[in-house]
Amino acid sequence: MIDAATRGQVRARAKDSCEYCQLRQDDSPLAALHVEHIIPKVHGGTDDLDNLALACIDCNLHKGTNLTGIDPNTSEITKLFHPRRDEWSEHFKWDGNYVVGKTAVGRTTVRVLNMNSEDQITLRSC
Repeated sequence: MIDAATRGQVRARAKDSCEYCQLRQDDSPLAALHVEHIIPKVHGGTDDLDNLALACIDCNLHKGTNLTGIDPNTSEITKLFHPRRDEWSEHFKWDGNYVVGKTAVGRTTVRVLNMNSEDQITLRSC
């Protein structure tokens, strides 16, 4: 169980935004952002601060225990974006309210986390 102090640190570090799709907590009034395990416990992940990220409910539920996915451009198995090791702007860019993957990691993460779902686009448009 992750204690309140650690949750607060994760939330502050992320500036109350999803570390995957960048959705701000203020733009998701009906669902609190989640503290999630970047490397899930089932794969040996821990509750250490470096393995925790703030994620919106959609990104968290779509990510689940996935560590990889298939790049839609190359059909290669590719790792997902890691908020502690990867730089967001290296892998993603904005096209209006759409998150676009610039690299295999970005494209795969956008696909697996379904970052441009109708719900996500609606929330980002507010």
